[in-house]
Amino acid sequence: MPERETDLSPPAGSVQSVDRAVRVLEILAREGEAGTTEIARELKVHNSTASRLIAALVGHDLVEQPGPRSKYRLGVGMLRLAGATASRLDLTTQAQPVCDALAAELDETTNVAILSGDVAVNVCQAQGSTHVATQNWIGQRTVLHATSSGKVLLAYLCDDELDHMLNGRLDKFTPRTLSSTKQLRQELRCIRDRGWAYAIEEYEEGLNAVAAPIRAHDGTVVAAISASGPAYRLSEERIPHACEAVSRAGAEVSRRLGYHPGRSDAG
Repeated sequence: MPERETDLSPPAGSVQSVDRAVRVLEILAREGEAGTTEIARELKVHNSTASRLIAALVGHDLVEQPGPRSKYRLGVGMLRLAGATASRLDLTTQAQPVCDALAAELDETTNVAILSGDVAVNVCQAQGSTHVATQNWIGQRTVLHATSSGKVLLAYLCDDELDHMLNGRLDKFTPRTLSSTKQLRQELRCIRDRGWAYAIEEYEEGLNAVAAPIRAHDGTVVAAISASGPAYRLSEERIPHACEAVSRAGAEVSRRLGYHPGRSDAG
């Protein structure tokens, strides 16, 4: 006689409590700190319910209260959890599927680049389905001032780092390369304001590209995601649409790395 199946699903109330507890952590991650009343209001529960949830999280060191009348904030227990998953939050691992999806959406070559010294290094790439594609850029070192990814990486540097990067001569690769430090600084300010960059035949004639920042959990810009293609296909008319797509892709990789837009951005 077969054994009778046992329902191991937790009671509905337990699931709701877990969901609310997770939302408490998300509120504190977004706001930095919050009181019981604020948390209860956002959860749409009584203060007593919010208080019980907070007390349970405090018991596991996931939430802490610095002083008797202080608001609550995330506790040291969160560091233990973060440490257990940090090794898996590898940039290339998290970025590759987003790179693949972006390449499929735009049907162009996409890359993720990081800053290494005074150059950008491409760490992952995906190809569109078009027959004429750009070269394999993985591991390639490219200049900063003449590429869309490089300009994103420059735009979010602190003033001292940027001064150091722009201390020398800016090489001119094509007639459209920005070789004036003053003009480049103006463009970098625009990039910070709008959140994306483009390069119209600035590194290679006939090659256009757009890029957006990728942020780590603390808001620091750690990489740039880009799409590039021949100028006749990734035309200047297509640039605004491509910029929207790479911006969404950059936001998705950032989310995968633990970044929450509600926090103040670093850099």
